[in-house]
Amino acid sequence: MQRSTHSDDGAGQPRPVLVWRFEPALRVVSTAVLGGGLGHRSWAINAEVTRDYRRDDPAEHAAAIAAELGLVPGTGVGLLTAASVLDVASCDDGGVHCDATVGVSVPTWAASETSAEGEWVPGTINLVCYVPAPLSDAALVNAVVTATEAKTQALSELGVPGTGTASDAVLVCCPSGAAECYGGPRSTWGARLARAVHAAVGEGTERYLVGRR
Repeated sequence: MQRSTHSDDGAGQPRPVLVWRFEPALRVVSTAVLGGGLGHRSWAINAEVTRDYRRDDPAEHAAAIAAELGLVPGTGVGLLTAASVLDVASCDDGGVHCDATVGVSVPTWAASETSAEGEWVPGTINLVCYVPAPLSDAALVNAVVTATEAKTQALSELGVPGTGTASDAVLVCCPSGAAECYGGPRSTWGARLARAVHAAVGEGTERYLVGRR
């Protein structure tokens, strides 16, 4: 992971951005607005934007940030967040790595009677995770669930009133090869992923809450 700067946070101001370069390309599953889904990816970015972000073309905006950084179009994943990316919390467990940027100014419950569809807003908890073992498509999808459950556990333990924010994003990547079939929290790699995410989100949330006092 490298730290850099991009020139437009949605209000025309420079902001920090985190950059990951994957050489060779990794298998990725992601909920990101740019480059999401399943496939091979060569890079990922997590770009900080203004807290009152109002652009209605986040995928195009993320692509422009990537191009500014010299990254090849169409080969990576772009995430945006209003959280401070320089406060990234990074944790390892048995070869699994998680980088988490955390902001919980507007936590929300996934199942809420008052929930409603609305404009896209930048995610405030973004996870970029690496598993060193090849995973099948099903195991990668399961890993996203595992990471999300571990994130929610960390938030619950710290008293955050929600399961996350309304637009959190997650990326899990792994090498190619003979694939493991399982990514759940009691599988070998899923358990390590859960612990890494839990620790990273816990650390990032504690930093955020201390900064808000």
